[in-house]
Amino acid sequence: MLNMQWYEYPSLVLQIRELSGLRTELREKNLFEADPIRPKDDPGEPSAQAVRARTPDGMFNDLNDPWMGTAGTGFGRNAPLHRTITHTKKLLDPDPRLISRKLMARDTFKPAGIVNTIAAAWIQFENHNWFFHGHGDPDRVIRIPLRPGDDFPQDPMKIRETIPVRGEITDGEPAPVFANTETHWWDGSQIYGTGAEKQAEVRAFKDGKIKVQEDGRLYESAKYSGIDLTGFEENYWAGVGLLHTLFSREHNAVCDAVKKAYPSMDDQRLYETGVLVISALIAKIHTVEWTPCILRHPALQIGMDTNWFGALGETFKQQMGRVGDSEVLSGIVGSPVDHHNAPFSLTEEFVSVYRLHSLIPDDWNFFALESGEHLYNRTFTEIQGRHTRDFMDSMQMGDLWYSMGLASAGAVCLHNYPNALRKLERLDGQYVDLATLDIVRDRERGVPRYNDFREVLHMPRRKSISDITPNRQWAKEINELYNGDVDAVDVQVGMQAEQPPKGFGFSDTAFRIFILMASRRLKSDRFFTSDFRPEVYTQVGFDWVNNTSMKDVVLRHYPELEPAMEGVDRFFAPWPKLGAPTPDKPNRIVQLADTVRAYMPWG
Repeated sequence: MLNMQWYEYPSLVLQIRELSGLRTELREKNLFEADPIRPKDDPGEPSAQAVRARTPDGMFNDLNDPWMGTAGTGFGRNAPLHRTITHTKKLLDPDPRLISRKLMARDTFKPAGIVNTIAAAWIQFENHNWFFHGHGDPDRVIRIPLRPGDDFPQDPMKIRETIPVRGEITDGEPAPVFANTETHWWDGSQIYGTGAEKQAEVRAFKDGKIKVQEDGRLYESAKYSGIDLTGFEENYWAGVGLLHTLFSREHNAVCDAVKKAYPSMDDQRLYETGVLVISALIAKIHTVEWTPCILRHPALQIGMDTNWFGALGETFKQQMGRVGDSEVLSGIVGSPVDHHNAPFSLTEEFVSVYRLHSLIPDDWNFFALESGEHLYNRTFTEIQGRHTRDFMDSMQMGDLWYSMGLASAGAVCLHNYPNALRKLERLDGQYVDLATLDIVRDRERGVPRYNDFREVLHMPRRKSISDITPNRQWAKEINELYNGDVDAVDVQVGMQAEQPPKGFGFSDTAFRIFILMASRRLKSDRFFTSDFRPEVYTQVGFDWVNNTSMKDVVLRHYPELEPAMEGVDRFFAPWPKLGAPTPDKPNRIVQLADTVRAYMPWG
């Protein structure tokens, strides 16, 4: 069994034991930070507000290391620093645009089956909370000449460099530190914004609430026409618009409930409590609902439930509370803080593995919730960017939720990258091919290429390109582009080519980062550990987190979806399709969603 991967073990008990061992090994061996990842000056004593609540810039989450995880501090690494080499002379070798065209471009839509398009929107919604490297400098660009027959609207393609915290990227040297413009914490900053100034834009400054129109929609951004006013307005489309709207309304519902229970609480305290509750609720939904849906394996269901509730289970924890400090018995949430072997930060490797753009379809169908009638088709281009608000205004919110719940997201594999994202016009007029960008960013930031990436995560190296994937055609194409050099294969290509474990929505290689960082985001955060208690959240807020699911949130604000939710056990899996109304069954279910099992292109 020494050479077996965790999912190859013959029993669930052995698989769980192996996963636990992998996490321990990764915690011990794969947490690194370079200097200068964060300032060293003393910010002084924390204010009362900083002690009791999340701050707009993430400062003082750790009261003993106040700069840890703050906005503007650097990304850490999961690869040893000496393995994060940037080869500037090989930055375009092989041609990243050619890789985009020949290996990544969607030929036909390959549905994932196990997750719906709300799940696709969800991970982008979360990414906007976790990380952003900034817009770069328009005068510092990487130029990629186009080959004959390439129809990209700009020749050469220009990609803005990522700007280091200090110093420069040097050929053959470990990559410098790059800053995260967002906080590193799981703090709902995509809703509230990062920094006091941005948060002030979205706040109503009354009863703790944030700005929501009387019709339940968000206001329009003052910066970007066609985009909602919210905490993070970049890369916006209807799916993330739904989630921003939903959790903005949920924040205000929390504030109403807390104010009713504690009428003397002022606007600032109500707002702080709403931020705490919504941040924890989103983290909970991600941990016990989204993740087990996209990683559809019984060992992972148990693992994620254990992360949040502990091995004794949700019911025991709800009724009896914690049993000591053990994260195994009672879960990470409410246990003591532990940063393990490095101060907390998100990592460049974490950013890399969460590039799950293939989940997004190019073509969309929209249906009426009430009748099941097909309303119209739209391309992704027509429901994103400056078109977002007009499109959302053209639909009933119930119809939009229902349509996105029905539709399968795309499989994360080669030849399934949305073509709309390979010729994307951004709000500032820039055209970008995100597939090319994904390749360049990994190379630029010193993320090891595929074989080295596996090695630093204690996985066996591939001996040849044919070992990466069982799909012979893919192996042939990779071999041609990389001249047979398995060690040159980019991590994005390798991860999308390899066959995932049964039920997984992405590769086992990517999953190794997930094993480590999914728990670390909880364990390092004071407000999920030592301060996850009623004295901090209020009893109302504490109970709200513990007793609320994603379905609860949606039905609270869109009760018209209740017929569509009947029989839905996994919110982020494709929903059943409702049939035409009949007198006895106004919304009878006539068929399952079109795709009920994953398309497997690896065989």
